[in-house]
Amino acid sequence: MANIPRPPARAPGSKIDFNTVHAPSNYVPGLGRGATGFTTRSDIGPARPGVVGQEPGAAPAPVKPPPTDDDALDDSKFDEFMGSDAGAFASFGEYDQDDKEADEIWEKVDDFMDDRRRDRREKRLQEQLEKYRADNPKITEQFADLKRKLADIAEDDWNSIPDIGDYTIKKRPRTSFAPVPDTLLQKAAAEKETVTALDAQAGLSTPVSGMTTNLTSVGEGRRTVIGLSLDKMADSVSGQTVVDPKGYMTDLGSIQVKSDAEIGDIKKARMLLKSVINTNPRHAPGWVAAARLEEVAGKLTEARQLLQKGCEMCPQSEDIWLEAARLQTPDNAKAVLARGVAANPNSVKLWMQAARLEADDIAKSRVLRRALERIPTAVRLWKAAVELANEDDARVLLSRAVECCPQHVELWLALARLERYDNARKVLNRARQAIPTEPAIWISASKLEEVQGNQGMVPKIIERGITSLKANSVVIDRDYWLKEAEAAERSQPPMTATCLACVKAVIDLGIEEEDRKRTWMADADEAIKRGSVETARAIYAHALAVFPGKKSIWRRAAQLEKAKGSKESLDAILKKAVTYCPQAEVLWLMAAKEKWLSGEVNLARQILGEAFTANSDSENIFLAAFKLEFENNELERARAILDKARASDSSSTQRVWMKSAIVERELGDAQAEARVLQEGIVKFPYFDKLWLMLGQLEERRGASDAARQAYQNGIRRCMSSIPLWRSSARLEEKLGSVGKARAILEQARLKNPKQDELWLAAVHTEQRSGNTKAADALMAKALQECPNSGALWAECIAMAARPQRRSKSVDALKRCNDDPHVIAAVAMLFQNDRKVDKARTWYNRAITLNPDIGDLWALYYIFETQHGGAEVAAEVLAKCVSAEPRHGERWQRVAKDPKNAHASVDKILKLVKHDIEHEPAP
Repeated sequence: MANIPRPPARAPGSKIDFNTVHAPSNYVPGLGRGATGFTTRSDIGPARPGVVGQEPGAAPAPVKPPPTDDDALDDSKFDEFMGSDAGAFASFGEYDQDDKEADEIWEKVDDFMDDRRRDRREKRLQEQLEKYRADNPKITEQFADLKRKLADIAEDDWNSIPDIGDYTIKKRPRTSFAPVPDTLLQKAAAEKETVTALDAQAGLSTPVSGMTTNLTSVGEGRRTVIGLSLDKMADSVSGQTVVDPKGYMTDLGSIQVKSDAEIGDIKKARMLLKSVINTNPRHAPGWVAAARLEEVAGKLTEARQLLQKGCEMCPQSEDIWLEAARLQTPDNAKAVLARGVAANPNSVKLWMQAARLEADDIAKSRVLRRALERIPTAVRLWKAAVELANEDDARVLLSRAVECCPQHVELWLALARLERYDNARKVLNRARQAIPTEPAIWISASKLEEVQGNQGMVPKIIERGITSLKANSVVIDRDYWLKEAEAAERSQPPMTATCLACVKAVIDLGIEEEDRKRTWMADADEAIKRGSVETARAIYAHALAVFPGKKSIWRRAAQLEKAKGSKESLDAILKKAVTYCPQAEVLWLMAAKEKWLSGEVNLARQILGEAFTANSDSENIFLAAFKLEFENNELERARAILDKARASDSSSTQRVWMKSAIVERELGDAQAEARVLQEGIVKFPYFDKLWLMLGQLEERRGASDAARQAYQNGIRRCMSSIPLWRSSARLEEKLGSVGKARAILEQARLKNPKQDELWLAAVHTEQRSGNTKAADALMAKALQECPNSGALWAECIAMAARPQRRSKSVDALKRCNDDPHVIAAVAMLFQNDRKVDKARTWYNRAITLNPDIGDLWALYYIFETQHGGAEVAAEVLAKCVSAEPRHGERWQRVAKDPKNAHASVDKILKLVKHDIEHEPAP
């Protein structure tokens, strides 16, 4: 007990901290209360069973040595999960299935914890990476804008940039020079040595004083020319020759002797052609090629002599006589051709060349007539003779020509054109008997009757012609006859009756019954594209005769008459249309609109009255009648029409209620307008325009709270209506609550994602409030959500600083190349840079892509007013009036203003021009 440490002295009342007191040696926990310790199998290790088959008392089995590192490589210990290494306790126990499942569970736990932290970790890494890139930008990013400007540097500026020197002295390789041997210098001097000698073969053409010839350059040039010639004559794919014999003779005429090497080539060619002539003297192309070679070499006399011998050896060849005549003087050429004609009396080429050599037409006619005596069946000679003769002589010649060449239709038709009416009919009848399978004769006969005013005979002749051709086993080609109809229409004067007869005769040929309408409409469209209006009109007429109840055909025919026809023809076709299709509202509306546009308002009212009779309670007809009265300032009549429309259940539509409110607004009756809107909202609570008009009415009254309530109620029922969201935000902005407007637009973007109009409205709100940085941030987010929005890209280009606009426009064009807003923004950049022609081209492209956007027309009109002059601006104004645009932020702000309810398109365009120049964006 003396060895037991005593606890330190303590103050009275303090407790003993047994954790600081050391336990005595031999202390066993729990022994005092009777608890004794126990030993488990894990404390003493696994049991070691005895060796199988060993008897008791036998010598013990040898002790197994402890495992070493090499034992891990034993294949018998390979585990499919842990591999060759079963873990830190591989030597003390087996890795069983429970251990494997435990490891799998822990791995799942680790993966789950890793997934929970992954988003934050990746976000943190991304922020660190962006911060690093912002602090350490690449060289290419720092000079990106400057590199884009390099595209505008002129070529002279590039050439004026000085070249930098080589300052790499330390890294410059050392070069050592060795003295050149004298033998090498002597060899180089010998190679460049020139020889002075007289050309013995050139005769008097060689100067007496001699000339200096560089033999080395001559040899090099000769090898180059021969190599090019061989490359030209060899096929790069198969290696076979591709020399054209006729083309080779033609190419000889373009060779020019420029060097001694080419002279050597000519000598070789002369030897080859001489061999050809000697081997086969009856081969005319060989003589011609040899003569052309001598012509190229400048030896015209030798060429003539060769051709003379060739004519003697090959008198039946036309080409050799023509070549001989070509190299002679005109007088000698006539003699050569005379001998050639004597040797070849039936050669049309020789007679034609002989006629060309004559100076006057009389001599040419004499030669051609002599030729016709020898070759009366040559159509080419007859045509040439007729072209040189006057009308009477041509008639006589053609009369003889059709006797000699009765199968040639052009001669018959030419003779018929020269004869009078009676004789022309006889000529065509004879031609029809001689060539019964030629359709052109029948078509010419119908044209002849039409010229004489016999319109009734034209369809009969065409029908007889079709019947006769079928009887003679001629396949009637529908496309050929339609092309002939178009040709008759384009002739001078136009043969309209022949055109109509041809179309009527073949329009049904080879078409299945179910494909008739589709095929005829396609034929009419193709004819209109080619400018053949009468042909298309004939096709429509036949189609309407077969399908009188098809309103689509009547509409196409009416559109054709409106575009290409007269006012009377349009009225006639529309009267027939409404007669055959009284239930077709679009035809009634077209007829009424045409009368209204022509100033005949009473007739338009009459047509609409007939349309009401045929189509009672039709919404479209009610609205058309309303528009007619509204545009003519007959507001009371317009109100009565809409009251009648609202009284009927079938025509009481949301559009009718909206138009009724517009009438009341135009009359200035705010109470009646509010009543109509409230009743319409009760009937159509999900029609956003009624809510919008109610809010605008309350704004005009000055009741901001009522307007706000109207917009909010409309938004609750029409959550996807972008105008309601924008109007509500704009109202709050007008009241000075920019933050509330910002919140409304943000809520709208959450409810309607990927809507560029909402993003654009938010950007404009920030701009009007003077918060430029917030506008830029919103624009960046907008382009991320709507990367293909042309309106956003155009605004981004306008917001960018002047040095960055070009790069922004390039990015915009990559995203949306065919968007009219982007095209107009690029045009404005060219306009600011004073590139007038380019700006005009891009403005034209913008209005061509979408002529319905009025803002683009206004920008184009402003540009032409500033740079194009009054005439060009007037042309733009006229094009805008014909296009009748209806969309665009500024255009709708001006056009929807009650003050401009009856304004024309040209007036609205000028008002939008003023709005762009003086007002901020809506």
